[in-house]
Amino acid sequence: MPSNEFSRMRQEMNPTVSVIVPVRNEERYIAKCMDSILSQSYPKDDLEVLLVDGRSSDNTRDIISSYCGRYPFIRLLDNPLKTAPNALNAGIRASRGRIIIRLDAHTYYDRDYILRCVETLNDEKIGACNVGGPIVTLPGGETPVAKAIAIATSHPFGVGNSKFRTSCEPQYVDTVPFGAFKREIFDEVGLFNEHLVRNQDVELNSRIRKAGKRIYLSPEIKSFYYNRPNLKALWRQNFNNGMWNIFTSALSKRSLSIRHFIPLIFVLSLAASALLMLITPMGYFLTALVLTSYLAASFFFSLRICRGAGRLIPFLVLSFATLHFSYGLGSVWGILRVRGWTRTLDAGQFAKSS
Repeated sequence: MPSNEFSRMRQEMNPTVSVIVPVRNEERYIAKCMDSILSQSYPKDDLEVLLVDGRSSDNTRDIISSYCGRYPFIRLLDNPLKTAPNALNAGIRASRGRIIIRLDAHTYYDRDYILRCVETLNDEKIGACNVGGPIVTLPGGETPVAKAIAIATSHPFGVGNSKFRTSCEPQYVDTVPFGAFKREIFDEVGLFNEHLVRNQDVELNSRIRKAGKRIYLSPEIKSFYYNRPNLKALWRQNFNNGMWNIFTSALSKRSLSIRHFIPLIFVLSLAASALLMLITPMGYFLTALVLTSYLAASFFFSLRICRGAGRLIPFLVLSFATLHFSYGLGSVWGILRVRGWTRTLDAGQFAKSS
């Protein structure tokens, strides 16, 4: 029997692992992502890869199609609704594996990523139904600003106690990126919430925890993520993240932790002290206190991080400020918009997700 016919027959059998990758306009990163999947140590005969494209307007589909033509276990699916949760759910429904691994096209993966996911998920001593690992954040460019952004989004002062960004210790956590799931968990808690353009992983993991299941972070499961290349892109990304935190809370009130709202508290405290300036001189003191305290903390951590690379300090201070102010203001904008947004939701689906 020809080898390609044998491979085709093997793929018609149910594989152990289904990898699902939502994509949209990722021509800059998709080839590196695909090459890292192809270099995995996990047996290809026991693997299927589903790339779900949200009607990309660049060369993403052509690049993926070139891989599909060479590797029978790779398939390209269409996502006319264009959002990540729609892509993930379409991929899950089309998949055949007992284990579902959700990957990201903006990322590439350690050679043993899939193998370590499967081993950790099958470890009865750990007893988790979703596992993942820490992200190594890489600069989205070669400029000092891009390098500073990568540092800011990997440090506790920048992202709080987000363990998958700041810790390399094995531990049970509230969420992981690019998780590996036992398939049956979707039958128990449901699929990704398609109302949530952002935070769909966090919200799903909150349902998993509410069902009494565990989520585990293993340092042996490594991925490498390219962050935004400039402050404008960082601002836009985190403004939207802050806004979607409010929308997410409207759907699932306990899915997010306090770290998601610290920038909002900071911005509101600054706004409140500024408003007091119209009433009492004490407002000037409070405004100066909030700003001075924040800048002092920002410079303190920047100095500690940038030992031996002093030229990055001003870019890191700017990156921290961009990250925190955009996130907080995005949440303020979300508060102003959330009532209208929830009115657009189907009442039955809203009640189901609350």
